[in-house]
Amino acid sequence: MTERISFTINGEYRSVEIDEEMMVIDVIRDILDLTGTKRGCDNATCGTCVIVMNGKAVKSCNTPASKMQGADILTIEGMAKGMELHPIQKAIAESGAVQCGFCTPGIVMEIHALLESKPDAGETELANALNKHLCRCTGYEPIRDGALIAQQLIRERMTEKA
Repeated sequence: MTERISFTINGEYRSVEIDEEMMVIDVIRDILDLTGTKRGCDNATCGTCVIVMNGKAVKSCNTPASKMQGADILTIEGMAKGMELHPIQKAIAESGAVQCGFCTPGIVMEIHALLESKPDAGETELANALNKHLCRCTGYEPIRDGALIAQQLIRERMTEKA
């Protein structure tokens, strides 16, 4: 059985037909052709598929596509403004947290969701958020460092706007 759902993704209103067994990742990658969100384990273990939905980090591989109805969704493709990277993307690159890059989009989205809801998150909160992600290349320290750099860049940006 199919149904039509409507949502906003990366600032763009979309309406698509989905099958009832589809997951969010299927819509994002297969229907919308936004391939920055990676398909990893398909059982919500690795975190490569994380997106931001209604302000929260969501593992798109095990979230039914029907949950997208009326949602505001952000994927890695919606982070940069043209050729200008988002501060989180800059920080992850600066810290050396990008090796193969497969896990990076999910990590960036996780950090984004946390810092948008809690800009003053402590190191423990950042570490707990990042513990939901598997990375085989970096040894995790550069990722943690990147999250802390991102937090500082976002604070600076907020201070400039104030």
